[in-house]
Amino acid sequence: MEIILLERIERLGQMGDVVSVKDGYARNYLLPQKKALRANKANRAQFEEQRAQLEATNLDNQKEAQAVAEKIDGNLYIIIRQAGESGQLYGSVSTRDIATLMTEGGASISRNQVVLERPIKLLGLHDVRVVLHPEVSLGVVVNVARTEEEAERQARGEDVTADQFDEDEDALATKGVFEDEERAKEAAQELAEDASDDSQEEAVSDDVASDEVSAEDETEAKDEA
Repeated sequence: MEIILLERIERLGQMGDVVSVKDGYARNYLLPQKKALRANKANRAQFEEQRAQLEATNLDNQKEAQAVAEKIDGNLYIIIRQAGESGQLYGSVSTRDIATLMTEGGASISRNQVVLERPIKLLGLHDVRVVLHPEVSLGVVVNVARTEEEAERQARGEDVTADQFDEDEDALATKGVFEDEERAKEAAQELAEDASDDSQEEAVSDDVASDEVSAEDETEAKDEA
């Protein structure tokens, strides 16, 4: 389908350009969002009549977007989420979540203005592009952490998932030391018990041998008599 662009569309063209797009893209997005008109004779004439006004309105919107961009460009936004030890989130952070957070921070942002290739599913710092106007975009950083304290550490460049891994290794190592000590104590106790049993057996053997000697002596004495 041939359309007339009413604003700059990335990878398509500038305002006033006549371009060809897939019918579904035009019907489902460009035409309903009033970003384009069908490129028929009547619409071409209408656009030329309104071109000056459209360009003036676009310029005003661009200036407003630029003012907002200067305030929030490079800002860091913290989102607290639950996650496993590996850093995998129990869920994800979507464009809606980011837009809501930025709006609460004082910038009126819609989810359609937040650009994510895919939802965020890991802890850490994530670069996110925000398109305020067809000709004004900026980058912000979304800091996804389990706690405010973790967010501060991540902002300083620390890897909280690596720290968690080290802590787990230390815990396992400590547990191993304790287990080795316990096994050593058990082995020593078993040796002590074995030594005690051997001593008792030797003592019994000595008593039996002594009794046998005494009995032999008594028999010899009777025989002599």
